[in-house]
Amino acid sequence: MTGPVTIVVRRRVRSGRETDYEAWLERLSRGATSQFPGYLGAEFHRPASPGGAYRSVFRFDSMDHLDAFERSDFRAAMLAEAAPLFAADAAWERLTGLEFWFDPPPGTKVPQPSLHRMALVLIAVVFTLVLALNLILGPLMIAWPLPLRVLVTVCIQVGLMTYVIMPRLTPLIARFIYPKSKTL
Repeated sequence: MTGPVTIVVRRRVRSGRETDYEAWLERLSRGATSQFPGYLGAEFHRPASPGGAYRSVFRFDSMDHLDAFERSDFRAAMLAEAAPLFAADAAWERLTGLEFWFDPPPGTKVPQPSLHRMALVLIAVVFTLVLALNLILGPLMIAWPLPLRVLVTVCIQVGLMTYVIMPRLTPLIARFIYPKSKTL
């Protein structure tokens, strides 16, 4: 397989150890940045409610680079160091397509997102954002060179999708994206 790969890790942390865990995540990310080619970065999301799971999203440019990280002594040492912080084993998901935008409904077992439905949702969101941004920003950027206008629009669009729209939208449409899910 070629192309980027995303790992989503959901992990519960012992009560009172959240600050230590967050510091550990930052050290893990800094170490991966400095030691592993192909590491594209990470995002860390705190639990939505007390006692919930942290969600960490790690991205690599290829499966080979991810495998090198996963087999590394660095990763093994970091996991051993953090073991006292963990309240339970982590749930790992390896994602190679667009599914990293979408969270499955609570209690989903072995989620199989519908590629067609993910594409439909993304088309609707991207179309709406591009149209709105062009209507709002277009008159302000009319004299700008086309590549700069496109860059600004894409940066705003990706930021809104990643941090505002998709985190709020996916819980509302999870059953649409995962139509054949079995719940506990």
